[in-house]
Amino acid sequence: MNAMNRSSQTKKTKNQHRIKSMFFKLALVLLAASANSQLASAFAMESPSITATKPSFLSTIPEGPPDAILGIAEAFKSCTDERKVNVCVGAYRDSTGKPWILPSVRKAEERLLADSSVNKEYAPIAGDSKYVELALKFAYGSDADLSSVAGVQSLSGTGACRIGGHFLSKFVPKPEGMAAVPIYIPNPTWGNHISIFRECGMDVRRYRYYDSNTNRLDYDGLMADLTEAPNGSVILLHACAHNPTGCDPTMDQWKSISDLVKTKSHHVFFDSAYQGFASGDAEADAAALRFFVSEGHNIVLAQSFAKNFGLYGERTGTLSVVCNSPEEKSAVMSQLKLIIRPMYSSPPIHGSSIVKTVLTDETLTTEYYANCKEMADRIRSMRVRLVEVLKDVGSTHDWSHVTSQIGMFAFTGMSSEMCDQLTSKYSIFLTRDGRISLAGLNEGNLEYVARAIHDVTDGKSITSS
Repeated sequence: MNAMNRSSQTKKTKNQHRIKSMFFKLALVLLAASANSQLASAFAMESPSITATKPSFLSTIPEGPPDAILGIAEAFKSCTDERKVNVCVGAYRDSTGKPWILPSVRKAEERLLADSSVNKEYAPIAGDSKYVELALKFAYGSDADLSSVAGVQSLSGTGACRIGGHFLSKFVPKPEGMAAVPIYIPNPTWGNHISIFRECGMDVRRYRYYDSNTNRLDYDGLMADLTEAPNGSVILLHACAHNPTGCDPTMDQWKSISDLVKTKSHHVFFDSAYQGFASGDAEADAAALRFFVSEGHNIVLAQSFAKNFGLYGERTGTLSVVCNSPEEKSAVMSQLKLIIRPMYSSPPIHGSSIVKTVLTDETLTTEYYANCKEMADRIRSMRVRLVEVLKDVGSTHDWSHVTSQIGMFAFTGMSSEMCDQLTSKYSIFLTRDGRISLAGLNEGNLEYVARAIHDVTDGKSITSS
């Protein structure tokens, strides 16, 4: 009995020790959890900011100026005036003031989403070769021989200008006595042109383009300035629907410009952002570009599908160079790839896949051309209606220059002070050079805008004469 009692007592003692050990371990776990919770709470309550304390070069960096157009867009968003109108944005809006996805684009996108073979692999450095081929034929003509045309996919027109500027800055011979390759840009032009080509190391210069005394193209000034430019300069030309003026040369004037460029051994850089969107006819809008090619110019072309396909956020474009032979094309392609690789490596594929899908399907292509014409027709109708309503509300100014222009914008001739008044008094947001995006107008706001313009321009000149 004594042995059995001792054995039972030993087991009881061991169990007690085991239970005490378990409680002790549990207590440690709970204590640790409590400590971690308190520590986490302390950190949460403190909400430490991520701020460097070591002095650095960053303290010497000045605040950069805001982008003019994007700043106006932000001001429009924050404005609480119910009457507000945005005629600044360079993007198409439908008759209700809403962004519009082209039906042909929507159908192409739906096909891509339904296609299980579509993947998200990297594109080659030069982009999707089939897309590039289709894009270049859209620009140069469906029957164009591309065997001597070097072409790469780009980040829309901005990226195309940047690649092209870098290429020209590196390889165009500098005129005698000049430290950098000069590029002559129209005055006025799309504001980003200046920064892009300066960043490429080019010597940015201006040539006369718009005559504010007549609100028309300053053809004589243009010809005089291109004549005075050093031989072998780069000349930037808008292929159609000049931004911001909407003033394009006539075909006879384009022919004279081509002859002058040949005489001066200038290099032509075309920026094509509105093909098809300008007139509603993509073939007609490519007339100047194709004429220069037919005349034997080694043109550089920046091409964008933002406006004409409505692919603003997809960043879809091309950069191409017309060479003298397939051998030249190969060398140029190799250099363009060397520029692209360290810049962004390869382009995005969604927008280019949409364009490729549209342009490889006859039904979608036909629908696309109809969509494009619909946009152009609405813009054209707003151009005509604005002038009509200005007259109806009592304006006695000659606004015929507005109806003679082409493309998304109307270059009104209004001064910066008039534009400031439109914004401060009427909450109509526009750039201070008097440019109005006609896409921002519709029958719901047209009379309001016309009355406001009449108010700020009545009794004042809308020309510099």
